[in-house]
Amino acid sequence: MPLLPALELVTNHNPTASVIWLHGLGADGHDFVPVVKELQLPDALPVRFIFPHAPQQPVTVNNGMVMRAWYDVAYDGLERRPDDAGVLKSAAAVNDLIAREIARGIPARRIVLAGFSQGGAVALTAGTRYPERLGGILALSTYLPMPEQLDEAGSEANRSLPIFMAHGLQDTVIPLRMAEASRARLESLGYPMEWHTYPMAHSLCMEEVEALSRWLQRHLGV
Repeated sequence: MPLLPALELVTNHNPTASVIWLHGLGADGHDFVPVVKELQLPDALPVRFIFPHAPQQPVTVNNGMVMRAWYDVAYDGLERRPDDAGVLKSAAAVNDLIAREIARGIPARRIVLAGFSQGGAVALTAGTRYPERLGGILALSTYLPMPEQLDEAGSEANRSLPIFMAHGLQDTVIPLRMAEASRARLESLGYPMEWHTYPMAHSLCMEEVEALSRWLQRHLGV
């Protein structure tokens, strides 16, 4: 399968770490490019940011409209239900991007997966199941798909993978309770968690970006 098309941005010459950042439903790889500048990472920490574009596909909850999506979402009663097979297919595509970074000389331990909303769900799935130890996961305004499978499906190499989760208190797209349940499940399995909530809807805020910057510098080193 060909690699996902993606935008790339390097913060300084000769990157020593990579962040693969997945956008949300209906957006594309351009969505979080402006955040890189706002992170204000030091020159001593050169990072390659990769922003892949999700495939175009019909999305059931949006009346079958074709848009960029990491997986389909349908309704199961009053709850939104993700397409588990689609989640795993996108996670496999992320694995291919990780493999390319390793081939380019970035150690797996210095590769972070990041994602917002749908992208965060895929980042959590791919990161916890990846067979080599990664640098961490940034899971923004999102949740963990297939939580009941993680005990067996999770990779032993990443059982202690650090995870940053943040959510808006007024999020009506992915309710806070979904994120809190995901956090509880991950913590019950021993994943080190940094958890933040902010007075916002389904979005990012500057306080969150500043926390992301501190987390990246702490876990990737300067």
